[in-house]
Parts: sequence; structure tokens; C-alpha cells
Amino acid sequence: MKVLFTAAECAPFFKTGGLGDVAGALPKQLKDKGADIRIVLPYYKQMPTKYQELCEDVFYFYVNVGWRRQYCGIKKMVLDGLTYYFIDNQYYFDRDRLYGYYDDGERFAYFQLAVIEMMEKIDFIPDIIHVNDYHTAMIPFLIREKYYWIQAYQAIETVLTIHNIEFQGVFGENILSDLFGMGKERYYDGTVRFDDNINFLKTGILYAGRVNTVSPSYAEEIQTPEFGSGLDGVLRMAKDKLSGILNGINYEINDPETDPLIPANFSKEDLTGKATNKAALQQKMGLPIRDVPLMAIVSRLTHQKGFQLLMDEMEYMMQDDVQLVVLGTGEAEFEQGFKAFVHRFPEKCAVSISFDVKLAQLFYAGADLFLMPSAFEPCGLSQMISMRYGTLPVVHEIGGLKDSVIPYNPITKEGTGFGFSEFRSVYLMETIRMAAAVYREEPEVWQQLIQTAMAKDFSWDSPAKEYIGLYQLLTER
Repeated sequence: MKVLFTAAECAPFFKTGGLGDVAGALPKQLKDKGADIRIVLPYYKQMPTKYQELCEDVFYFYVNVGWRRQYCGIKKMVLDGLTYYFIDNQYYFDRDRLYGYYDDGERFAYFQLAVIEMMEKIDFIPDIIHVNDYHTAMIPFLIREKYYWIQAYQAIETVLTIHNIEFQGVFGENILSDLFGMGKERYYDGTVRFDDNINFLKTGILYAGRVNTVSPSYAEEIQTPEFGSGLDGVLRMAKDKLSGILNGINYEINDPETDPLIPANFSKEDLTGKATNKAALQQKMGLPIRDVPLMAIVSRLTHQKGFQLLMDEMEYMMQDDVQLVVLGTGEAEFEQGFKAFVHRFPEKCAVSISFDVKLAQLFYAGADLFLMPSAFEPCGLSQMISMRYGTLPVVHEIGGLKDSVIPYNPITKEGTGFGFSEFRSVYLMETIRMAAAVYREEPEVWQQLIQTAMAKDFSWDSPAKEYIGLYQLLTER
């Protein structure tokens, strides 16, 4: 089975979030399971030099972006047995950030046109094109409506993965003619129109052969007005081809037994290194080295991540015998709010307003509890990483958090973390206090929870099998 996997970001070359992690990890597992896979990405200037040096220039051609004739260089890299192609155009991709520009519609219109026109030129006509989020969601539409006359493309099937439905690629109606060089028939009949604009993601949902999200619960949630960001009706209409596949995490990087970024390695059979890491984390963050529940946050500090609930309860939480460490950047009210509590409770609260990969691993390995009270969470990776390191998550039972964390049951004494179902600060606080009580009063139960959490399989093996199943549904029908 030939698969072309295309996305706007991919670790380890360049990433801003979960999409980059998925694009970096999933294709490797698909290859291991027999897929003949190629990955195609923009060639951003953020690519580290060591990877740029591995790229070879293959050829170039020109892409018509409406009336514009734009250069398209094709670079190729083979890394760890995987073949990557990069679309090179300095005008569109030689910028300081991956996204967030006034002309993102034009940038990713160009990218999608280039991906499609590249396929014949590299002599790789896939059975499946796997597109991700709005940046590539128009490809299924373009294959059927613009490039339908290319016989080699007529049998191609498409899969769209929605990583976060909030980002939809909404642009003016003229984009069809001005950028894609097409008529407006599909705008006027309502197919690609949404609120009098072109909506890339809506279009992808309607035209892709299969649509999936990054957790089963999120697939259900986005069919409701509360979580569908306006597209819930479209998704309900497409529900027969909609499913959810929980993401995995990279077990090579996130392995407490071999991780070179933490002071002491450990395993679920031998947890002695966990205490060493906790002391190192307390020392690193300037907190007293004490045997108290140590809670950690590694996150973007935003309302989506639910930190307004924590702010509402911080005053009360700091009265308890606990410690909190925070790593991340985000909205000013949360950055300043956490700093204010550091000033008032320097022996209980410490904050690093930064992005620090090495420090993040110490947070995962050294803390007792990991706080993720997200308002919504398509999948989430941090809760899986924290469990891998024996740090029990406290989560709002939503989306991927609900699918990956088994809430502690005080009757059976079982679980892999702690959860609350109603998005209110009082329930977050109750859950934190319950977790702290188990830590202090039931050490044997606590150890069992850690071992159960560490034993959970969050590798990419199972998700990759499910994606292969999706592909087969399309190619065998």
C-alpha cells in the first residue's frame, strides 16, 4: 500500500505542537507495518542545519497559484529509512514562524497545489493521501474537482485527521479563483462555503474518504455545539466516516529507564530513582527538599488548558502542605498570576516561564502529580508522558484525557490518575486534595497506582494498526 503523508509540521525538523509529534512518529510505525510511505512537508528555514545538510535538491518546477507563477523546489531526505520530500519556496516558507501570517491562505494553497503536482514528477502515485488539519485539508477537494482529469490520480483515496477543530482555515470566497484557479460553483452551491467564507477544514471533511480525530471521545465531542466550533452539523452529517484514534507517544525519547536528560533512571519494577529526580527537581526550582505531594505543570498557559480553574483555587491550595512547579509560556494573566503566588509562597510554588525540553523531562520524572485541567483536549500527550514516568495525572475527563487516564476509584483503590468530570474549580480542588490524601495516607496504594500507570501501553504500535485499518477500508471497497 502506497501512502503519501502530508502535514504543515513534523518533528524533529520543525513543530509547534501535537501535529508535529504525530507527523514525526506515526509514519515510522506505518512503514514498520508494511506501508510504502513518503512524507511531504514545507521547507521552513527553522529546520536545524544538521537536517538541511542531509537534503538533496532533486528538481524544480513552477506552480500556478491563481495568476501567480511560483517556484517550487523539491528537496529529498532519507532519514531512519523514511523518505521525506520538502517543498521549497523562500517567499512562502523563509519566515520566523510556521504560521500566523496574513497570507497563510495563500501559503498553504500553494503548498497543497505543489504536493499534488509533485506526485507524478517523483513517480509516486499513492493509494492513500493522508492529510492533516486545515493546512492540507483542501487536497481531497482539489484531487476531485481540479485535477480530476489526471487519470493516474482518479483512484487515489484520502484520509483527513483533525488534530484541533478550532483551527479551520477560513478565507474569503475569492480564494477559489484567486489562489486555486477554479470557478466558484462549489462556493455558490454551499459545498465549500461556511458563514460566507471558504472553510478549508469543512471542505476536507466533506471530500475525504475517511475523517478521524486524535481520540475517540473527541470524535464524539466535536459533533456537539459545545465542542464542534461551528462544524458540529457538518460532522454529524459525516458521522458514518468519522472515527477517533488515540495518539501515541515516542517511547524512544520518553523512557525513564534510558532517558539521558534526567538525573536518575528508573523503572516500574525499581522506582528508587524517582525520589532522586524529585529531590533534583525541588532543588532546581529552589524549593525545600521535602516529602510532600509535588505537583507539576508543563503546558501552554492558556484558558484552553483550564488554568483559570487553578487560579480560582490557588489561594486555598497553597494553604495545604503541597508544592507546585510550573513550566511554560502563554497568556499574560496566567504567567503573572503564577509569578504572584511564587512571591507570596516561595517555599511552595516555583515557576519557569520558558520552553525548556530538558527541564520538562525533569518535571515529568520528578513530580508526584501532573495537572491537566483542560477545558477541551483533542488528545493530549503530556498526560501519557507523565504516566510513563510514574507521575499521576489530574485531569478534566474530556477528549483524549478521558480516553487515556483511568480515574482513581476510592472503593477499588485502582486507577492510573485522578479525574473530575464537571469543569468547575471546586471539583478540581476536591480531586487534588483526594490525590494528596492518597499520597500521604496510603503509600502502598500510591505505589500500585504508579506501577499501573507506567505499565499502560501508549506506544504508536496500536494507533498505527488502526490507521492501516482505515486505509484498508478505503482501498478494499
